[in-house]
Amino acid sequence: MSAIPLSWYLGLAAALFAVGLFGVITRRNAVAVLMGVELMLNAANLNLVAFWRYLRPGVMEAPVFVLVVVTIAAAEAAVGLAIVLSVFRNFHGVEVERLDLMKQ
Repeated sequence: MSAIPLSWYLGLAAALFAVGLFGVITRRNAVAVLMGVELMLNAANLNLVAFWRYLRPGVMEAPVFVLVVVTIAAAEAAVGLAIVLSVFRNFHGVEVERLDLMKQ
């Protein structure tokens, strides 16, 4: 087994998730919100890998699932940045509060 206990990994993942959630809730800039979402996804990946390593290291289900989550996160970042660029071109800013104008 590893010399680092599972609780340290879980604590780090909780801290990453909390920082990401704080960034999503408090930021007005859409790019900063996307960065917060990425931090939360990475915290979930860290949890998956930590539990896999400590509970079932012989089974390769968790690393495959982590690769799927990383792929989805990359797609989310690409689509999110494309939307941010489109919003910037139309509204000359990327503040989240101004995006409610798109509802009309």
